[in-house]
This record gives sequence, C-alpha cells and structure tokens, in this order.
Amino acid sequence: MKARFWSSLLLPIVLLGVAIGVFLVSEPLSLLGVSPPPIEQLTVERTVLDEKGIDLKVRAAGSDPMHIAQVQVDGAYWRFTQEPAGALARGESAWIHLPYHWVKGELHEVTFVTNTGVTFGHTIEVAEATPKMSTEQFFGYGLLGLYVGVLPVALGMLFRPALQRAGARGLEFALALTLGLLVFLLVDTIDEGLELGEQAASLFQGTALVWLAALVTFGVLMAVGRRHREPPRGLALARYIALGIGLHNLGEGLAIGGSFAAGAAALGTFLVIGFTLHNLTEGIGIVAPLTRERVRWVAWVGLVALAGLPAVLGTWIGAYAYAPHWSALMLGMGAGAILQVVVEVGDYLRRTIAREGILISIASVTGFTLGIVVMYATAYFVQV
Repeated sequence: MKARFWSSLLLPIVLLGVAIGVFLVSEPLSLLGVSPPPIEQLTVERTVLDEKGIDLKVRAAGSDPMHIAQVQVDGAYWRFTQEPAGALARGESAWIHLPYHWVKGELHEVTFVTNTGVTFGHTIEVAEATPKMSTEQFFGYGLLGLYVGVLPVALGMLFRPALQRAGARGLEFALALTLGLLVFLLVDTIDEGLELGEQAASLFQGTALVWLAALVTFGVLMAVGRRHREPPRGLALARYIALGIGLHNLGEGLAIGGSFAAGAAALGTFLVIGFTLHNLTEGIGIVAPLTRERVRWVAWVGLVALAGLPAVLGTWIGAYAYAPHWSALMLGMGAGAILQVVVEVGDYLRRTIAREGILISIASVTGFTLGIVVMYATAYFVQV
C-alpha cells in the first residue's frame, strides 16, 4: 500500500519534469518564427557609503543573464568594479563598487546601463556614511531599540492598577481600547509591508509575500491558540497580544535602523520620542486581559521582553543587514499575528459583554474609538 501511495504521488511530478525538459530541449516556440528580446530587471537592495565611495548591492530578476556594462553617477559615467564579476543570472546578486566622492547630505542619482542599452535608476536621497560594526555603535542602536520598544511597553503596563479599579465597565473599556489599537497596528503593519514589498526584486513577489506570510501566520497561531478548543484568556491571551505587538515592533525597528543608517532620520531625537509615545498604549493592550488575575513578576518580564525586545533586534538588522524582501516577510508575519490577536480579543470582548445580555455597550464603543484615535494621533509624531 505504501509503495502504491508513493508511486501515485510521485508519478505526476516526474512526468511534469520530463515534459518541461522536453520543452526546453526541443524549443517549440522557435516554430512561431519570433525571437523576443530578453526581459531585464535590476533592483538595488542595499546602499553603503563610506570613505572609499558608494557600494550598491543589486539583484537581477530578468528572464536571461544580464550584464552591467556602464554606471552613471549624477549624469557622468564612472568606473566601477563588480563582485562577483560577470553576468547576473535570474535571482543572483552582486556588489557594485564605485570610487565616487559623494557629498554628505546631498542627493545622488545612480544609473545602471546594461549591454543591451536598458537603464535602471537608483536615488540616494540623503548621502550619509553607513554605520560600520563597532561595539559603541552596536550598543547605541540597541539602546535606541530599547527606547522605542521595551520602555513604552513597560510604562504602558503600569496602567494595570487603574484598570483594576475601573470595575466591569473598565474591563470592557480596556478590551475595546486594546482592540482599537490592534486594528490600527494591523492596518499600519500591512501598509508598511506592502510598501517594502514593492521595493523588493520582482522575483520575490513582495506584495504576495506579505499577504501569504500574514495568512500562514494567522492560521498557525489560530490552530495553536485553539488546540484545546477553548479560546485563550488571561495570561495566555496577554502572551498572544505581546507576540503580535512584538512582531510589529520588529518591523518598526527595521524601519528605524534602516532610516538612521541611511541618514534619512534627520529628526533623530524627535523620532525616538515620537515612537516611544506612539507605543505607550501597546502596554495597556497587553495588561487588559490581566486585570482580574494575579501574575508573577517573571511573567511580567517575559511579556515586556516578548513585546519590546524585537524592536532592538529589528534596529540592529535594519542598520547592518537591511533587505526589503526580508523586511516585507517579517511585517507580513507580524500582520498575521496581530490579526489572530484581533480575533481573540474581539471574541473575549463579545463574551464579556454578552454576560450583561446586550450586544454592544457604550464603554466598548468608546474604548475602541479611543484606541484608534490615540494611535492615529501619536502616529503624527513618527511620520517623516
């Protein structure tokens, strides 16, 4: 039985491989009498500026191998070296080294010209030296992640005593507030992921990558959370909320690290303060399901770490190893995790209100609206 099962499973796959091989060898398209030109695509994934010049990591995504024949910088042809040298096959990447004396704070235009005459442009909006790995700078970026991730989450969780004293209506309000801020984070995460997906090489299908990562993550977390047929509540629900927020903060850290590394975060201190204020309500969302439970201090530390530390990791990755397709994937996963939490918190809120024999309450509507309004208002400080 096992042999029959595997043979029936593998036979269509083997036949498909044979059919594709015959197609490639026989070249039936030649019978049409047409010879379409190769499709060429080139994406710049990373820009490094230092005292030696400009280094650009490029990735090919065309139908045939492509050759970079010339490079222009600010309208002038410039000598360059490619590592590794030679043609770039579909999906391959290479570093282009340009000994060009860039000007700090200025805009520079780089144009790649292939041997077929096709051009691809790349803009360096604000020229700024790319940070090199050093102990001092490594800890500096880590501290930045702590300020925008761990600190606001921990401060937001200090609102728990106030929520405990608010009674049944206070619990409804807190859960609805959590739901509002999570809905905002969901929309914001998807928006950021799609934006990065469009910047990725076309072969990665960045937009689809975001949606697929979100759906798979949502499905896995829902299956894990409902494996006992009971919806998560209390500390378990708080952990799921912290996980969703943590994945969102990972994406936020990627954006912050990449912006500071590229010199685009011209408002530096203002941005850090803005992100800290913006993320304060995330801590409130985590403690909302815990207003009626006793929680050990170890669990509190774990919740803060789960929600806040990914911002530190994201800041390091964004500063030293940024790539748009990986960032889009992580943000897609973050969106899926947040969607799972939205479903669970929404279900918890529904069950809480149902005990009173009503479908919706003024406290829940007020909390949900306030959650969205607060997140929207504080996002004003981090839009540059």
